[in-house]
Amino acid sequence: MPLWKIYHPVGAYSAADKKEMAERITRLYRQLPRFYVGVVFQEIAAESFYVGGEPTSRFVRIWVDHIARSLPVEARAWWLEKCNEALAPFTQGRGYDWEFHIDETPFDIWSIQGFRPPPPNSEAEKKWIAENKATAYETPPLD
Repeated sequence: MPLWKIYHPVGAYSAADKKEMAERITRLYRQLPRFYVGVVFQEIAAESFYVGGEPTSRFVRIWVDHIARSLPVEARAWWLEKCNEALAPFTQGRGYDWEFHIDETPFDIWSIQGFRPPPPNSEAEKKWIAENKATAYETPPLD
């Protein structure tokens, strides 16, 4: 599951902007079930957002948690480029300063709807992708 938390100035994005951003982000993860992808928008008032000790109304901070997959070292630069391309119309294209980072949580300490997620590329995961929801399946034993 990728969870994107986008901290942004008050009024920076309309409801339509947020929907488009969430769609762009979801499309980045086309190999995952769509319902894995969550995006949270959090408006932050200038007097509550400081960079370098100074209040700002021109900064967007993006924090991503990855659980469903881990990025191989050799794919990290490529992935950051793809993410920045998806975000550019809403960050650079609007004159905002921005920062982006990804945390990775181990797959084996994650559940969704009370289920341990199926292994990557398994038949159960293909079913979750097709149905766009978590359903019961025969869970493999823990290692």
